[in-house]
Amino acid sequence: MIKFGTDGWRAIIGDTFTFDNVRRVAYAHATVLQEQGKKRVIVGYDNRFMSELYALEVYRVFKTLGFECFLTNKACTTPMVSFAVKYMGFDNGVMITASHNPPEYNGYKIKDSFGGSATQEFIAKVEEKLNYAEPIKTEKFQPEHVNVWGEYMREVRSRANLELLSQKDIVLVHDAMYGSAIGTYSHALSGTRISVHGIRSYRDPLFGGHAPEPVEKHLEPLSLKVRAIGADLGVANDGDGDRIALLDERGNFINAQLVYVLLLYHLLKNKGKREGIVVKTVSTTYLTDRICKAEGVELKEVAVGFKNINEVILKEKVIFGGEESGGYGIVEFLPERDGLFSGLNILELMLLLDKPISEVIKDIFKEYGEAYFKRIDLHAGEDKKERLKSLIQNPPHKLGSFRVEKVNTVDGLKLVFEGDGWVLFRASGTEPLIRVYAEMPTERSLEEVLREATELLE
Repeated sequence: MIKFGTDGWRAIIGDTFTFDNVRRVAYAHATVLQEQGKKRVIVGYDNRFMSELYALEVYRVFKTLGFECFLTNKACTTPMVSFAVKYMGFDNGVMITASHNPPEYNGYKIKDSFGGSATQEFIAKVEEKLNYAEPIKTEKFQPEHVNVWGEYMREVRSRANLELLSQKDIVLVHDAMYGSAIGTYSHALSGTRISVHGIRSYRDPLFGGHAPEPVEKHLEPLSLKVRAIGADLGVANDGDGDRIALLDERGNFINAQLVYVLLLYHLLKNKGKREGIVVKTVSTTYLTDRICKAEGVELKEVAVGFKNINEVILKEKVIFGGEESGGYGIVEFLPERDGLFSGLNILELMLLLDKPISEVIKDIFKEYGEAYFKRIDLHAGEDKKERLKSLIQNPPHKLGSFRVEKVNTVDGLKLVFEGDGWVLFRASGTEPLIRVYAEMPTERSLEEVLREATELLE
């Protein structure tokens, strides 16, 4: 069964992700667009196994059905496809990628007319069409290409403060994790005083043997390189370049919650963004609440998945939106996560404050309080799934020694403790996992909460 998750349809190559099924999805997608009178579509692809061939088949489906369709001229990042939809006159976009999933997966992301992840309403229409969509016989159109990469880079450089980025020598290590963000930082920062050293910067469809997800356990090569050359910052992107992870000047991992806080702090305090609201997902740090309150900016909380942030973007003026998984959208540029543009803003923050990123974090903790976060992923057998369903129906009043002050079931089960600590249990939308997220004001209390949370699921 083909089902779209938190961002797109993803499946194992050769099992469910087959050429026939990709053509079925493209046909269903195209049919919805035809009903809306849409004509121009851009198709992009990442560095995964056979992504370019799947993208070509999608292109041929749209061409066979009479669309004006173009392929990107090489592998690109997901935000580049979103950029093409928003700025280059396309009505819709397709990105062939499974993002941060393991190497055996591929996927199909839809980018809607506003330049962001397709809405729930749009996806529901595509899934309805899939109920009776058959593999379409395509004509062997030769692809027409468009240089989305180049157009995107010109726009990114025009929005970055290149004068500021040229004021001081900074050494940056960029870990593309073999994905399609290869070369993006080198290109964007050319002509500045920031020297970029790339690692894992060639195509490997096996991604070194693990998922191209920029989480701490996968970033030892980046940490080693940062320490070896005395770099000021390490940056990693996931397989399709929409997520970002940071390492400080000592090669220490900066969790994704703090990256959200750094970007929010920069936008509100340094760039003076005040017109609009901030959006976070239920798995995002409580420091967001504190900063927004201090700066007099409204904050909204939504379910996990950037498409849920986009639902707010479509209705209200949003300054910034992001989530715990490392995806952040600076909406004046794109209503989309962007691993390059986020990184450029982090560099601006460092240069404006003239401090290492570890010192910036210490200053934020002094001003807004400390926060320690961790996520663990548990394999989701039927027993754990049923246990989670039961907990959602009957949430506990205490977790160990921590009293529950508030329960949130907008996405899984979130227990908010007296004070600001919390734990969230939710089933992954893309993998057979139950994710347990927790954030507490001390590292000791964080470990205690995670231990109690794991036992609760048993």
